[in-house]
Amino acid sequence: MHKKQKIAFLLAVILPAFMFSLFAEPIPRSGSEKDISDIAKKVYPSVVKVETRNRTRRVATGVVMDKDGHIITTALISPRDEKIYVIDRNGKKINADFLGMDSVTHLALIKVEEKIPPIKLGHAKDMSPGTWIGVISVSPENTPAITQGIVSSVAEDRLRLNVWVMPGSSGSPVVDNQGRMVGLVRGIYYDNQPFVFEFKEKEIVGSGYVISSAEAPSSGMALAIPVDLVQKVATEIKEKGKVRRGWLGVSITDNEEGQVEIINVEKESPASLAGLQRGDVILEFDGEKVTSGKMFAYAVRGRSPGENVTLKIKTDGKEKKIQVKLGEYSEKEIFKEFERKFPRLFPQPKILREPIEPKTFKWHLGLEKRKYIGLYLNELGRELSEFFGVKEGRGLLVAKITPDSPVEKAGLKVGDVIVKVDNKRVESVGELSKLIQAKEEGDTIVIEFLREKKSKTVKVKVEQEETEFSRLMRYFPNELKLSKEFLRY
Repeated sequence: MHKKQKIAFLLAVILPAFMFSLFAEPIPRSGSEKDISDIAKKVYPSVVKVETRNRTRRVATGVVMDKDGHIITTALISPRDEKIYVIDRNGKKINADFLGMDSVTHLALIKVEEKIPPIKLGHAKDMSPGTWIGVISVSPENTPAITQGIVSSVAEDRLRLNVWVMPGSSGSPVVDNQGRMVGLVRGIYYDNQPFVFEFKEKEIVGSGYVISSAEAPSSGMALAIPVDLVQKVATEIKEKGKVRRGWLGVSITDNEEGQVEIINVEKESPASLAGLQRGDVILEFDGEKVTSGKMFAYAVRGRSPGENVTLKIKTDGKEKKIQVKLGEYSEKEIFKEFERKFPRLFPQPKILREPIEPKTFKWHLGLEKRKYIGLYLNELGRELSEFFGVKEGRGLLVAKITPDSPVEKAGLKVGDVIVKVDNKRVESVGELSKLIQAKEEGDTIVIEFLREKKSKTVKVKVEQEETEFSRLMRYFPNELKLSKEFLRY
């Protein structure tokens, strides 16, 4: 083996172990390496890779639940009109039928006609903080992949896990030391982000070659749905084709006072029929104080369609109570939510419009070039921000750094948490982007960040790069005469 190959191989082995240590506490072993290997051999025949295409190829994991071929997986693999299929342990591709999904747990049920051995089920009540668990998934090479960790915390509707999970792990079984399923991986613990492996593919015309790239972060923290809830959701989908959830028909936000405020009311929705309007503040839901938008959304979807609920609201400065009869949260509404939350996984269908007469115009500089520093970021929720040492507000976790970029030269690393730029708090990617785009090429910004909970600062030089539009204009100036309509964004 050549020297460079040896070094690359060693790095491939050492780095995952090193990165794991950044996020996880030392974990008690299930037993010997043989024990863990035996668990993988026992569980893996019941684990499948699940794939579908929607202008991108989405890859996740699924678990066979019974001898009839019912497979539970992530709802974020749900197809619209595309085919969905699974790949079993022997690499065989099998067509699957999509039976239904649930908007709250993000679980979906599919079915195959092949005989695949079902997994053995355990009980989530046996789990407690510190309990050993393993996650069994499928590697990109279609071979068994197992990681081990511990339970961090337990709640009725979720397990927080301190375990290393890789791209494509959403839908993987979480197993105990007997190889029994105690939960199903929902996603990494960055505000419930999914672990669906997304491939972008582009064929070089006339060559027969396909260039494929895939990006997804890895993480040492994950969320899982307890097996008892997984079973309940699967049973309801089998019997009814869906999990029936309550629907109100409002868009909400947490306002500056920390209250839940209505910012939009859908026409002919239960909210509209009850007289709710934009600007109303929701104070209570059936006598329970509403503390956040997330809490309110869960409360509504935890009820059944047709139920009457009482809302205490503040409207025009006055408090009052109103009764609302909930509607049903439809599959159409679920897809609309997925399109909003996960636009890359669920791109909106293209809408055909009447042709517009093209008008030639000069490109604006804002479209030709953009400022950049070379960062890929994850927006952290409040709880995770506290975990990383953010004392006030929320932070931005550095997930990836472009090689030879300004931030790499300045010394930022993956795992750092950005809290301020030029002494201004930044809690969203949009806020940071605005600050960068407002700079001139060559300007310097000061980034304040946390590394291992210790505050540090670096100066980063803002650079400028061409956009794809600019490159295309250079090579195809006559072909790319676009209308102004095209450039609205």
